[in-house]
Amino acid sequence: MQRTIGLLAMALILTTLSGCSYLFYPRAGDYATQAKGASGVETIANLATMMEATASKAKGGKGVDAAFDDLHNQFHALDDSFCGVTAAQSKTPAYALAVTHKKELSAIFKRLWKFKDNQPQRDQHLDLLSAELKELRETVQVIK
Repeated sequence: MQRTIGLLAMALILTTLSGCSYLFYPRAGDYATQAKGASGVETIANLATMMEATASKAKGGKGVDAAFDDLHNQFHALDDSFCGVTAAQSKTPAYALAVTHKKELSAIFKRLWKFKDNQPQRDQHLDLLSAELKELRETVQVIK
């Protein structure tokens, strides 16, 4: 019994601390591979561009349609792509601002998820997400 509890505890710890993995969102790994750049910063910029295009496709939809599902997986790929930034880049003020944009994107996406079935709130949150992605992309360009 103690061994089973220990194994379950270890599994829980590994899944919660896995960081840059795609255990729960396996398609996010596909998007991360597609957006892979020469550096982690370039990957973040590529994912932001990809997400902007997908957000415009998701406008006018309802629920978890194909475009919204793609955006959801791209969001998780973007969230995890911050692990690819070098230590030197992570100490810059521009990176600190990029982390702030990442947190703002998380808050916007949570609200977007809440309003995924309601128009026009869904489209308004998609516009807000696109604006924040543009700001993130501009900030990341400074880090390069």
